[in-house]
Amino acid sequence: MSNDIRIKKGLDIKLKGEAEKTSEKAVISNFYTLRPQDFHSVTPKLISKVGAKIKAGSPVFYDKSNENIKFVSPVSGEITEITRGEKRKILAIKIKADKTDSYLEHPVLNLESAKAEDLKSLLLASGCWPFIKQRPYDVIANPDKEPKAIFISARASAPLAAKYNYTLQGKEKELQAAVTALGKLTKGKVHVSVGNFGTSPMEGLTGITLHKVSGPHPAGNVGTQINRIDPVNKGEVVWTINPQDLVIIGELLLTGKFNAERIVALAGSSIEKPRYFITKLGCELSTMLYDHGIKKDAHVRVISGNILSGKQVNPDGYLDYYSNTITVIPEGDDYEFFGWTTPVFNKVSTTRALTFSWLFPNKKYDLNTNTNGEHRAFVTTGNYEEVFPLDIFPMQILKACMYSDLDEMEALGMYEVAPEDFALTEFVCVSKQPHQEIIRKGLDVMLKEIG
Repeated sequence: MSNDIRIKKGLDIKLKGEAEKTSEKAVISNFYTLRPQDFHSVTPKLISKVGAKIKAGSPVFYDKSNENIKFVSPVSGEITEITRGEKRKILAIKIKADKTDSYLEHPVLNLESAKAEDLKSLLLASGCWPFIKQRPYDVIANPDKEPKAIFISARASAPLAAKYNYTLQGKEKELQAAVTALGKLTKGKVHVSVGNFGTSPMEGLTGITLHKVSGPHPAGNVGTQINRIDPVNKGEVVWTINPQDLVIIGELLLTGKFNAERIVALAGSSIEKPRYFITKLGCELSTMLYDHGIKKDAHVRVISGNILSGKQVNPDGYLDYYSNTITVIPEGDDYEFFGWTTPVFNKVSTTRALTFSWLFPNKKYDLNTNTNGEHRAFVTTGNYEEVFPLDIFPMQILKACMYSDLDEMEALGMYEVAPEDFALTEFVCVSKQPHQEIIRKGLDVMLKEIG
């Protein structure tokens, strides 16, 4: 039996360019890159140097604040370059792949008899621990703190996001191994949320508490589900994990190998044939872009992640460590003459002031990156509350973050939010305020001052 969760507040943004459910292997990259900036609040300390020969799964650097948390190479090869920024800050570690897929071997544990400490040690040593994130603060989980529950969202509700029902097909053994191991790391429940349509490979797993989620985006956000199932209070910790990362953890437990393979959706209206590619973490985006409809001089924006909360990257950049979607849409750097006074038929809007998207709920739009307005002070309109399903006051918590009032942030529920929870309020914001950036800075202040 499953528990039903119905989300009423939110907004489904229907866009052109959804990936077709067909997969092909991406061109094998010559180079792979690890970027410490993908791991928020981590201060990297190098283990391997330029010229070092490494295997897939070999540790490259660790977190200075916790030496047990290691970050490993997705492929075997040689470290060719370490890019540094101001004050010699490590920005990227570039690895030239030898394309032999030589793996660092780890012991295979008996999941039925293995102790929690043995499983935790294996996840830390193998480089799988960074896949486990925690609330509060939305950072890599502290292995010294036991979570009260673990949350896994297998419903992707964001626009053009990779569909888990497709990308997880045939991975039931790995998923079961991963949730069995994770269940031993908490005295609480392992909550798995799936959509109420289609069949998810996660539904048949044992040792989980299943929830079926319905409603508009952000119904698929793990933060929305935490808020409805078991909210985070002061002093409590919950862990969250992406389903595709579960597959990597499960394969490690079953084979002893860190296999960084990932199925990535290449989507967006600027892609000629949107579809899925089988590749590895940190690969060159050019292996999917240039040979499949995107020219080097194309006037587009490439986003590693979904269109609302992903990171802008260069077309010759690399796949983000946590992303399973690459979104490509037109760059919106042009201006419309009298755009604010003319009727709008080709944009999504939550208001009815000369906009008509509400008349066509199933229409798909070809949107660009234009913000359609300028940055200004907060305007109280009530729009945020219409698309924000959490039991939290969005505008008040944003303002508390801006003036760093820790007591107010605590009282308003800052412990259970992450930047992605405010992606929709940022989308509908008439003031064009960077909500996700504001929340991230607020969380950083709390992490530093409260810990």
